[in-house]
Order: sequence, then structure tokens, then C-alpha cells
Amino acid sequence: MIRTLRLLLAIPLFLLAVGCSTDPTVANGGDPELDAQARQALQQLFSNAPRAQELQYRAKAVLVFPSIVKAGLLVGAQGGKGVMFSPDGKIIGYYRVRGLSYGLQAGGQTYSEALFLMTDAAISSVSSGTGLSVGMGPSVVVVDAGVARSMTTETLKSDVYAMIFGQEGLMAGLGVQGQRIVKFE
Repeated sequence: MIRTLRLLLAIPLFLLAVGCSTDPTVANGGDPELDAQARQALQQLFSNAPRAQELQYRAKAVLVFPSIVKAGLLVGAQGGKGVMFSPDGKIIGYYRVRGLSYGLQAGGQTYSEALFLMTDAAISSVSSGTGLSVGMGPSVVVVDAGVARSMTTETLKSDVYAMIFGQEGLMAGLGVQGQRIVKFE
């Protein structure tokens, strides 16, 4: 029982640590290490799902989170930092993702996520002060590597396509999950 309580208390502490970390901005020169990790994660995605690169060419922007950490035991939390790139590869801004989940779950994992923003409305939603809540706002489609191989330009109808890749660790369960993405100030 005490062990379970410790784990449940560790999740808010994890979120606090992620929230209190320093935030890079384009104005202060950014974060070269985060930039390099995001570009490397995007290249990893393209090597595993070549059609994803075609999606990048059609997108108005790509938001890449090179490492999202997720952990939970009944209640779960996730967090990470990312970079938004314009179609020509320039850095538009830096973002943070946080999420909570609840349900039958246990474990921990890290993974990468790329969001292909297909419309100006999707970019505005992410860049606004309220950020983007996955599951609300613009329509978000989660695409796995298998589906990414068979995508065509005729099937691209949503505002945002999310691709999760590079999973490491073990996380199992069923639950309700939400994810919020906000721009660094």
C-alpha cells in the first residue's frame, strides 16, 4: 500500500520537475541540443516510414517531440519538449507537451512524436495561449508506421496527423488519456 502511495506521489513530482525546467525560445538563441534531437527524430521517422516525408511536404508545419517520457500506475503522466519546423526546416518555436491518463495501466516508456500541421487553423490552435488539447479542437488523426506507408494525398483530410515512433520501455494498460501542447513563453 505504501509503495502504491509513493508511486502516486511521484507522478505529480515528475510533472513539477518537467514544468520547472528552463524553456528555450527562438529569441534567446533556442536550444541547439533540442533542435538536433528533433531533427534526428524526424530523420528516424522518415527512414522507417518514407511516406511521412511526403506528408511533411504537404504540411504547413511539423512539430517534433524527440523524447516524451510516460509513466504510470493507475494514474499516469507524460511530458516532453519539442520544436516546430516550417516546411523549409526553419525553427518556428518551442513547445511543451504534458498529459495525464487514468485507468488500468502500469509501467514506463519513452517515445517520439511528430505532429504534421496541415492547416493554418491547426498552427494557430497550437501557437495560441491556450495551446492544443489532443482530443479537442482541430481534428487529430494518430497514424502508426504501417498506415503511414499506405497514405496517399487523397487520404489527407484532417487538420493534424500525429505519428508516434521510437518507443522504448514497457507500458501496458487501458485508460483515458489527454495531452496538452503549449508554446514556451
